Amino acid sequence: MTIIYMLLTISLFVAIVFFALFVFSVKKGQYDDTYTPAVRMLFEDELVKEGKQPKNEGLKNKPSEKNEITNPDK
Repeated sequence: MTIIYMLLTISLFVAIVFFALFVFSVKKGQYDDTYTPAVRMLFEDELVKEGKQPKNEGLKNKPSEKNEITNPDK
């Protein structure tokens, strides 16, 4: 019977600690914005400008030459 009292005491202590951490995180604003983190992965990190082409130093063929080879109709 002693072990049951001891386990109840430990489980109550753990539950109180987790509840206190939850209240602390709510007061710090952890759950204020729940929408933005869900859609943040849908946006690109950086914008690509159309006039600027990325450097392809490692590639031998340019992308335009590759299109001519793969698509002879154009």
